[in-house]
Amino acid sequence: MLFRLALAASLAMPFAAVSTLAHAADRPSFGPPAAWVAVAEIPQAPPQDGAAAVQVVLDDNQTRFSPDGDAYYNRRVYRVTRPEGLANFQSRNVTWDPSVEQVAWHTLRIVRDGKTIDLLKGGEDLLVLRRETNLERAMLDGRMTASRQIEGLQVGDLVDMAWTTTRRDPIVEGRSYDYERMQFPGAAGRYRVRVSWPEGRSVRWRGTEGFGEPTLTSKDGWTTLERDQALATAPKPPLGAPLRFQRLGDLEVSSYGAWADVSKIMHPHFVKAATLGPESEAKVQAAAIAAAHKMPKDRAFAALKLVEDQTRYLFLGMGEGGYVPASAEETWQRRFGDCKGKTVLLLALLKELSVEAEPALVSLGGGDGMDERLPSLSAFNHVLVRASIDGKTYWLDGTRTGDRGGIDALPAPGWRWALPLRADGAELERVVETAPTQPQIVSVIHLDASKGLSEAAPARVELRMHGDAAAGFRQVAARAPREDLERTFRQAFSSTYSWIELDRVIWESRPDDNSFSLVMTGKAEVEWRENPDLGVREFKLPGAGGGVAAYPRREPGPNREAPYAVAYPTFRESVTEVVLPGGGRGFTIRGPNADQSIGGYEVKQSSVIDGQVARFSTQVRSLTPEIPASEIETANRGLRALAAQEYFVRAPK
Repeated sequence: MLFRLALAASLAMPFAAVSTLAHAADRPSFGPPAAWVAVAEIPQAPPQDGAAAVQVVLDDNQTRFSPDGDAYYNRRVYRVTRPEGLANFQSRNVTWDPSVEQVAWHTLRIVRDGKTIDLLKGGEDLLVLRRETNLERAMLDGRMTASRQIEGLQVGDLVDMAWTTTRRDPIVEGRSYDYERMQFPGAAGRYRVRVSWPEGRSVRWRGTEGFGEPTLTSKDGWTTLERDQALATAPKPPLGAPLRFQRLGDLEVSSYGAWADVSKIMHPHFVKAATLGPESEAKVQAAAIAAAHKMPKDRAFAALKLVEDQTRYLFLGMGEGGYVPASAEETWQRRFGDCKGKTVLLLALLKELSVEAEPALVSLGGGDGMDERLPSLSAFNHVLVRASIDGKTYWLDGTRTGDRGGIDALPAPGWRWALPLRADGAELERVVETAPTQPQIVSVIHLDASKGLSEAAPARVELRMHGDAAAGFRQVAARAPREDLERTFRQAFSSTYSWIELDRVIWESRPDDNSFSLVMTGKAEVEWRENPDLGVREFKLPGAGGGVAAYPRREPGPNREAPYAVAYPTFRESVTEVVLPGGGRGFTIRGPNADQSIGGYEVKQSSVIDGQVARFSTQVRSLTPEIPASEIETANRGLRALAAQEYFVRAPK
């Protein structure tokens, strides 16, 4: 299926293959599918009533694990039901990695009133090119794209396309893996998955809710796992749920025995790449760090800063570059590297500094629930360093930029699971994500209304940031011209606080505590409006409330009672101060004073007058990564009440 090709592409991006496929080609071949493929007849289309502009008539996915490579056959038949669907078929594309894959394109045709219009024509009008779609993200993967324009398509036509990708990765040492997902809109006329492998081979499979129960048969020396559904509907994931509950309608098939297999397979490649020669320039850098720092934590952080600051990120996934890291020496000489190259450089430095460290695979964005999945190399898309110092584990990522403040100031990782790479193998290790001990962002608005209610108030807006927020602003401030930055900051702030006209912007970076402060000054139109009920003038603070969105209400479906994900870890504070006229005599305020837990968040609010200053503050800190679905209605009532809160300063009569 198309998802399978996308998976192969993403697989190549973190790591790609160690040697070339024997007959890999820069162009597709053409002809009928292999004999093992069970070619389907075009089924009856789903009902058109309420259907999308493009219907899926057939979604057919067949895989064969064999000693000669794993083959993935895909066929799609679509029907255009309305004119709006024609724009979806300007062209049809197939992508592949020519270093480890072959593509055979079997069919591309239009079926109209039972007649066939052949668009493939043996590839005579096919455009084949190497298109680096991630170049702007500093990634080169070397993948090829074969494209054919769809000409003469009309409403009511069927578009029929079929191809097979054969893949052999020597690095996985003969292991196989397939991942299928029901991901079509509406109903499909027929959805089929067939996976076959030699009888006697150890293969496991696991389906998630909504996929259904496949059948298992054996014939002619092959075991076949099959799920075949007419008028199939893809299950809809529950809104707001953690990722592990959103994996619905999935099937995994794997010949990996355990996660330790993946660990053992990858370990020697990183050991070799992290080995430095006797005259290595990286050894000179390590010696300089050792001379400047005596404590292991300081040495480790200095090595991390060196990798972050002096080698830029560039992914090279062509040929051997996808799975196998470039050597530490090569990465240092080139002054660039991807996650693998930066990891082995950092490992080499730490070894010279006598800091215990090892590489570890993680999944960026996909780690939640990894312990429930079948083992495979394709589960991971990133690698970094797991260091052990004074009995504590540190996760060091050389692809980050701008880390300051010491190793203990590094932000908590959010990957959930990691797989250390060891000679004897390792199992998944849970990554504990700790909550920050101080606000990541503090915003302070200071208004000086001491000259009177009818005068514009001098205003001072300060944003104090720590951790990743500070690092991000520090990077921006280091790259752009100061005048452009000032304009950008003023414009960005004015969209939210249009009542404050800013005339000056300054900023300060404090690397010692990994913080960044942005200070903007100007004039504010403080609108003291008449309250006819009370007969006083009052100023209602704009932008009040806790800033925590309510949780969505779910429709019936699988995993409806799954917990809801909380924005964790989150810790922020907002403060508004108003200097009052006349020393503050006779002024009153209205605002909350409370500490409460709402929907997985701790909310602390304070509203006070201290002398001539009215001060309103709100702290919001997430307490947990998720909360039970049974608590959502109560949480939403509390969050609505929080959003409805009003903050007033009232002048005396």
